[in-house]
Amino acid sequence: MAGADSPHGPDAFDYVIVGGGTAGCVLAARLSEDAGVTVCLIEAGPSDVGDDNILVLSEWMHLLDSGYDWDYPVEPQERGNSFMRHARAKVLGGCSSHNSCIAFHPPAEALDEWVQMGAAGWSAAEVLPLTERLTQTVRLRDVPPEDPCGAAVLEAAAMVGMPTVAFNRGETVRHGAGWFQINAASDGNRLSSSHAFLHPILDTRTNLEVRTKCWVAEIVFDDANAATGVRYQRPDLSGYDTVSARREVVVTAGAIDTPKLLMLSGIGPAEHLREFGIDVRVDSPGVGANLDDHVEGLVFWEASRPMVTTSTQWWEIGLFTCVDEGGAQPDLMMHYGSVPFDMNTLRHGYPTTDNGFCLTPNVTQGRSRGTVRLRTRDFRDRARVDPKYFTDPEGYDERIMLAGVRLARTIAEQPPLAAWVGRELAPGPDATTDDELLDYIHKCHNTVYHPAATARMGAVGDPMAVLDPQLRVKGVSKLRVVDASAMPKLPSVNPNITVMTMAEKCADLIRSA
Repeated sequence: MAGADSPHGPDAFDYVIVGGGTAGCVLAARLSEDAGVTVCLIEAGPSDVGDDNILVLSEWMHLLDSGYDWDYPVEPQERGNSFMRHARAKVLGGCSSHNSCIAFHPPAEALDEWVQMGAAGWSAAEVLPLTERLTQTVRLRDVPPEDPCGAAVLEAAAMVGMPTVAFNRGETVRHGAGWFQINAASDGNRLSSSHAFLHPILDTRTNLEVRTKCWVAEIVFDDANAATGVRYQRPDLSGYDTVSARREVVVTAGAIDTPKLLMLSGIGPAEHLREFGIDVRVDSPGVGANLDDHVEGLVFWEASRPMVTTSTQWWEIGLFTCVDEGGAQPDLMMHYGSVPFDMNTLRHGYPTTDNGFCLTPNVTQGRSRGTVRLRTRDFRDRARVDPKYFTDPEGYDERIMLAGVRLARTIAEQPPLAAWVGRELAPGPDATTDDELLDYIHKCHNTVYHPAATARMGAVGDPMAVLDPQLRVKGVSKLRVVDASAMPKLPSVNPNITVMTMAEKCADLIRSA
């Protein structure tokens, strides 16, 4: 769609949004509800409209390491899996067009913790009504309980103190297991932020222009350090164009590319920017610091009975518990997968199968923190992503993960699930001691693909907070960020709906400015 004409020409809009991902699509739709403003949404990847590769949820695992995936490698890990890749979506809708659509409301306790960390205005009382507004557009539904092995998982979990529950019913589950809710329609199509928010308005809302296959190289500023637009590479690679923002630029490029773009634009740790000859606009040491993630382990079994051959998205059950009592949120989560999952085990010689299932314990409140750093000053070069898995000084992440692997085995020993176990493939019955299990975990862990907190919001006086609580980038004007990078830390659940809710909040902040 063409942008509305204005005295500034067709390449000037009131708002320019950089990144047509999970947050960007919600924000573009909300801001363009006002017919009196113009919005340009810029996405580096292609459109998802009419593309069943994206829209058919059950096919989501084919998107990993595909043309729709930035497929970021990680830096060599001291205590983790150096072969691991961070899948980040390169398509309209971002990771909501690329993930398994596991849908959790933001935990109230996580939001209230954000306030304690300096994010005033983000309490549960202030934010959760926005989730209710969001889910009027992004509809959630319960996964149908049609997998008999999954039903056995729930029966076995209940026998070890994790009762069967329903999620998103008004409280955070600290001990319990249940079928997920997903943001997908009954026809099996995903309700990504793009599909739910943009598709219905693309042909009717003339004040919104969506530009795909346009890779933003830098944010443009005036002499007063006000963001005035962005410069991007044209889809045909013939050169660059600049689009101007009369009111604000909002960066929604995700927890890896948002800090990268800020640094390329002169906002970041001064010493690091100078390494690449980038003029320092704002010395902001928190840019690219504080990388948080949900690290994921694996216990993998060959099934003794035939597994299901159809599924909503093959990862239909979640299990939560508290290894350490007293926490406001669960510290351990598992996903149940009704598929063989040998992505990180096969290279180390562990056996595999065509008929298997797994439990994947992950550390929901991990304490290891990594970094995102520039590789070069060329925007086309991938950032250096170093999650620094299992490097927290107290060994908390290892301890929780060990407990998770042992709990997964205990669940599998209960009669309902034991009837489905042919043999344990990984870590395998010979791995029993802490050292043996930790060696396996370090080599073979994965991620739940939830990088966050690399441009976090916080109190105005917090030197490591890149953003103030209104999501404004400190040290400049007319520039905000809203995506997972803005989180002070991860919630204890899959965060995609939380990111969409953050975009709802950002829209309100902008409209009230």
